[in-house]
Amino acid sequence: MALTLFAIQNAKPKGKSYKLSDGDGLSLLVQPNGSKLWRFRYRFGGKENMLTFGAFPEVMLSEARDKRNETRRVLASGKDPSEKRKLDKLAAETAKRNSFAAVAEDLLKKLEAEGAAPRTLKKKRWMLQDLASPLADRPITAISPAEILLVLKRVEGRGHRHSARRLRGAIGSVFRYGVATLRANSDPTWALRGALLKENRKHRAAITDELAFGQLLRDIDEYDGWPTLKAALRFMALTMTRPGEVRFMRRSEVIWQKAVWRIPAERMKMRRPFDVPLSRQALELLREVWPMSEGRELVFPSGDARRKRLSENAMIQALRRMGYGKEEVSAHGFRTSASTFLNERGHNGEVIEVCLAHEEQDEVRRAYNRAKYWNQRVGLMQTWADLMDELRRQSPSVAKLSAS
Repeated sequence: MALTLFAIQNAKPKGKSYKLSDGDGLSLLVQPNGSKLWRFRYRFGGKENMLTFGAFPEVMLSEARDKRNETRRVLASGKDPSEKRKLDKLAAETAKRNSFAAVAEDLLKKLEAEGAAPRTLKKKRWMLQDLASPLADRPITAISPAEILLVLKRVEGRGHRHSARRLRGAIGSVFRYGVATLRANSDPTWALRGALLKENRKHRAAITDELAFGQLLRDIDEYDGWPTLKAALRFMALTMTRPGEVRFMRRSEVIWQKAVWRIPAERMKMRRPFDVPLSRQALELLREVWPMSEGRELVFPSGDARRKRLSENAMIQALRRMGYGKEEVSAHGFRTSASTFLNERGHNGEVIEVCLAHEEQDEVRRAYNRAKYWNQRVGLMQTWADLMDELRRQSPSVAKLSAS
């Protein structure tokens, strides 16, 4: 006779265990301690076997019957339900080990072991563990492009177009690592190229008129703020480097005998060490500022005793005090000015790009260019420094110099 919910609820414990049958192999075992456990007995290959379906009331009567019916279907297909359960458990454990979160964590450990910058790791972890959290527990082989797109669109929908595009790349790196470690079949983010809105990039303000740039150089020369801040602005313009690279410049990085400033990988945007040829004017400036940093690590220390280094905001505020608005020039704008003027004069564009430390995607070509163009870079940096002197001296009535 089939069980009822009333009968189950009112089944009282006895001195020893006893069963209440529901039919077709399903029964409820009532134990002396009052627990009630579902059991299913069946025969396979001439042997009697038993499966447990959990305890009542966690597993209700209807659920137990569903499990029994599903198990009988497995038997009808010629398979042993016990073996299938073991295989399903193994598959679930394997899927857990191969979840998106697990593969992402392995990738982060690999990047850390390879020397990735802490800042890069922190940003990557934030994207993969926070922004991509809806994918965390999913088996990496089961994730579809539609699922990823939904995650990306949520980020994009909050107005973070840049983060959404970066997230697509970060998720793709997890899948590519999964493919390389035989845990994924392909990278589904490939199908999502072009699915996201373009970024609203704000170009950094820069002066691209030679007369106006010459005036800027004269204004910096006349600036009466911190001497190290004034020198840092001049040095940044001379070397075409980024503000952060100059602000963190260390005395130990200057190789005087070779006229080279060697920037370590952790301070470079491309995460590779970079050598900057120093022009005659750059070396003279360093000799002037060198006594100011005596006994200190940084070449351009802050004039504020509470700070060790200059802040980028200090550079920006210096430009503002000179009368330049945020739409006219930025700390990064010196690089744009240099690139514009040198390109206009017909100098080799590839040499200019290497001087600016712009990343070359092809690794072989990158190494080739850096080696091939060293002498040209040395010459171009001196040409740029000389041109800065020329622009600094010229008046509005002077025409542009002819191309070199």
